[in-house]
Amino acid sequence: MQARPLLASSTAIAPPNREKIYRHPLVIRVAHWLNAASLLVLLMSGLQIFNAHPALYWGAASTFDAPALAIGSDTDAKGEARGFVAIGSHTFDTTGVLGVSTERGTASERAFPAWSTIPSGQDLATARRWHFLFAWAFVVNGAIYLAYGLGSGQLRRRVIPDGDQMRDLGGSVREHLTLRFPKGEEARRYNALQKLTYLAVIAGLLPVMVLAGLAMSPAMDAAWPWLVAMFGGRQSARTIHFIVANLLVLFVIVHVVLVLVSGFWNNMRGMVTGWFSIETEGATRR
Repeated sequence: MQARPLLASSTAIAPPNREKIYRHPLVIRVAHWLNAASLLVLLMSGLQIFNAHPALYWGAASTFDAPALAIGSDTDAKGEARGFVAIGSHTFDTTGVLGVSTERGTASERAFPAWSTIPSGQDLATARRWHFLFAWAFVVNGAIYLAYGLGSGQLRRRVIPDGDQMRDLGGSVREHLTLRFPKGEEARRYNALQKLTYLAVIAGLLPVMVLAGLAMSPAMDAAWPWLVAMFGGRQSARTIHFIVANLLVLFVIVHVVLVLVSGFWNNMRGMVTGWFSIETEGATRR
C-alpha cells in the first residue's frame, strides 16, 4: 500500500512584487554625472592649491603665527619627519596621512599626499588652471540643471517636501538610521530627509562655495568689493570655502554609502537609464 504524501501545513510568502518607474529624466542624469566629475576634479585640484600654503585664517589678513588650522611637518627627537594637523591650540599627529606621507617608499612632506591631488606633483599654476576650468564647467552645468528643474517642475518635486512628509520627518530620520527604506507609493518619491538634504546642498552649500571662491579672486575683489566684505575678508572666504568643500565631501560619502546599502545596481541603473525598480506593498501568499 502506497503512503499518501503529507500536505504542507504552512504557507510560503511569495517574493515581493516589483515595478519599474521612470525616475530620472535625461537632463537630470547628465547633470548628475557632470557634477560628480567636476566636483572630483575641483576637490583634487583644490587640495593641490591648498598645499601651496596649508593654513587657514580668519579675517582680511594672514596671521602666520596663529592660524585657525594648519597642516605641516616637523622633526621628532630622533630627527625623523612627523606630520601634524593643528586646530587652534590643539595639535594632532597625522604622520602617514597628512603633513608627511609615504610615496614610492619614501617619506614626502606635504599637506595632502600626491594620490589625492591634481596634478600629483607640487604645481600650483597647473592646479589653478584645472580648478578654474572645472569651476566654470560646474557653474554652467548647475545653471542648466536649475533652468530645467524650475521649468519642468522636477526641482520642486525633488527638493521641496510635501506637507505629509514634513509631518513624518521623524519617521524618515528613523528609517535612515535603521537602514529601512520606503516601499510602495512612498518609494516613488524622495522622502523628507532626502529632499531637505538636497535643498541644503543646492540652495546653501553650493552657492556659498561658489561665492567664497569668487571672493578669493583679485579681479572679483576689484569689481565687487562688497563680496569680500560679505565674508569678512579674503582669508575668511578661503576658510569658508575649505569648510564647505569638506561638508560636500561628507555629503558625497553618506550619499555613496546609502546608494550601496539601498541597492547599488538598482540605483546605478536608475541614474544611467532613468528606470528605477521599487518594491510594491502587499506581497501575495501562495
